Parts: sequence; structure tokens; C-alpha cells
Amino acid sequence: MTLEVAFEHRFETFALDVNFSAQSNGITALFGPSGSGKTSTINAIAGLISPSAGQVRLDGRALFDSAAGTDLPARKRQVGYVFQDARLFPHMSVRRNLQFGARRRCAAAASEDFDHIVDLLGLGHLLQRRPRSLSGGEKQRVALGRAMLSRPRLLLLDEPLAAIDASRKAEILPYFERLRDEAGVPIVYVSHSIDEVARLADHLVVLNEGRVAAEGPVFDIMSRLDLFPLTGRFEAGAVVDARIARHDPEDSLTEVTFDRGSLWVPALEAPEGTAVRLRIRARDVILARGEPEGLSANNVIPGEIAEIRCDEGPYLDVQLRCGATQLIARITYRSLKRLGLEPGEQVYAVIKTATVDRNAPRRRKGTSYQFGR
Repeated sequence: MTLEVAFEHRFETFALDVNFSAQSNGITALFGPSGSGKTSTINAIAGLISPSAGQVRLDGRALFDSAAGTDLPARKRQVGYVFQDARLFPHMSVRRNLQFGARRRCAAAASEDFDHIVDLLGLGHLLQRRPRSLSGGEKQRVALGRAMLSRPRLLLLDEPLAAIDASRKAEILPYFERLRDEAGVPIVYVSHSIDEVARLADHLVVLNEGRVAAEGPVFDIMSRLDLFPLTGRFEAGAVVDARIARHDPEDSLTEVTFDRGSLWVPALEAPEGTAVRLRIRARDVILARGEPEGLSANNVIPGEIAEIRCDEGPYLDVQLRCGATQLIARITYRSLKRLGLEPGEQVYAVIKTATVDRNAPRRRKGTSYQFGR
């Protein structure tokens, strides 16, 4: 199932002109600064606003087509929408809030889905409680479950974690990962948090001033130096898919492998062969001209300088090509001049730390749960 978006819309002080697609195998993140048009875009997809011109198609079916005069009302688009504030019914229990999502479906199918979604989102112990007694993360899980129980053909998430503190985010993110791996429908996830995007997204659409500045796999977009003014230089870095190769219980470390390299990270509680996602921040990478010795760092990877981006201030960014994997290092101008670094030269990347953002298996054939059928 594919979502195809290509429309224009003019507000009083802002023009929106977007064109992108979202597949059913993963999360497509809409990322960009405040006021870039992220929420307006998904509101148009949901049918909450009607664009001036263009199309919105879901699996070939027109939800909106200005040329053909098609503009389905929101209630007929089969779209699940989770807002930044959960918008639960305060007078209903969690169970009744969830059941509201399945109110138009036959009892047998709704009951089967209910049990699965309650288990998927870990809601079993909350069913008798009212929204006022829930944490922010719990409310968002209930809102997510309610949207899923409507059997949407498309799921829209508008900054669902923006109002949740860091510790609660850590608790709820695994549930979003489960959703991504099992939903089987396109998911469009709006966020201004590069950490959330790096952890959850498979496809990234960067918006700026109402237009698509870049679109592609998150691994490619996150490593593009020219996008750092939009994606944020401080959090810049590479996102790498890898697998657990082996564990070293004596030193409490786990080796993960990717393309032509491997890294040692703090011990992971997952079996060998498990897929993981790594985030290697530019500020955690040091460059050396020769293979370094006598370091406390456990991870040294050879690579070739692909690009150097210079901005104002004492720092610059160096993109490294390590096989099919791209890394980024942030160094000072003084280091660049002292080492005499130029594109095409061979160097060694010393990686001080790598964050493991995901250690759950990806969806496997035969285990997905199709919510949109």
C-alpha cells in the first residue's frame, strides 16, 4: 500500500507545495523546523483542510483530486490520526476509549483486534482506569490503540511525543517500534526531534518553508552535510543498520557488524543475528591519518574522505565513506589544517561511542499484523 502526496495550498501568510510518497513497510517521518508545514501537510492528507490544487492518493484511490473534483470527507478516508495531545474521552475508561475506535466494526473482528492491540501496546493493566490517572506516555499509547482499532488504511502521528519528558519517551518508543514493524499500513510521523526520527524512521522527508527540501532513506538523508542547517549540526551523525555478531560477557560488550565494519558497544540483551540500529554522532568521531595505537577507544574503522563542509565558527564536518556506510566526523579548522585533510584521502575513524537506538527484530515474513485490511 502506498500513499502518494502532491498538492499545493496557500494560506494568508504561507504557501505549501509538497510532493512525496510513503510505503507500508516502515515509518515515513516529516521533519523540519517549526512552521515548515508538517502539521498542515498531514491535516490535508486527513481531510481536515482541502488543498488549493493537487492530489492525495492511497493505494491508487483518490482521497483528494482537484482536477477530478474529488475531496472525500475525513470520516470516509479510513485514516487513523494521533494528535500531540491524546484527546481521549475523559469520562470513559481506557477500555471504552479503545472500543470507541472499533465502534463501526463487527463484534468478532473487533474483539480479536482488541486483544492483539492491548497486548501490542501493553495496555492490559490500564483498561479500567480513566485518562486523568494516566501518564502522558500511557495516554498516547491509548490514543494509538484507539486509532488502530478503527482498522485505518493510513496512520498519521502528529508529534505524539512532543509533550512527554525524556524518561517517558524511553518507555513509549519501543511500542512505536512494534507498531512500525507490525502495522502493514503507511505511517506518517511528524516530528521536530532528530532523535525520534533517527530511531524510528525508515524514510525521511525534510520540509522547509512549505517545500520538500530532501526525501529519501533515513540513512542517506541523515548523513548529507548540506542538510545540517535543517537537521541540526549539534545532533548530526550517521544512522547505520547492523546485526549482533557476538557477545563478550566477560567484558560486558557486544559486537555488532555492518557492511565492512564492526563496533563494540555495551552489552545488549538480544540473541546473535538480531537486527539493531546504531546512531554514531559526528561529535563522537575522531580522525587519524594513520592507524592509531594505544587508545582507550575500542572502535577504529578505516574510511575515505568523501566531502568536507565548512561553516562559520571553529568546527567543520567531514563525511567519510566506509564501504557502503557513511560516517560523519566533526573536527576543528585547526585539526583540518594540521592534518592537511582533503577529499579522497584515506583516514581512520576513531569512534568514542555509538548509541544503539533499536534492538528488536524487524518484521519478518508471516508475522505482520495487517491493520488496514
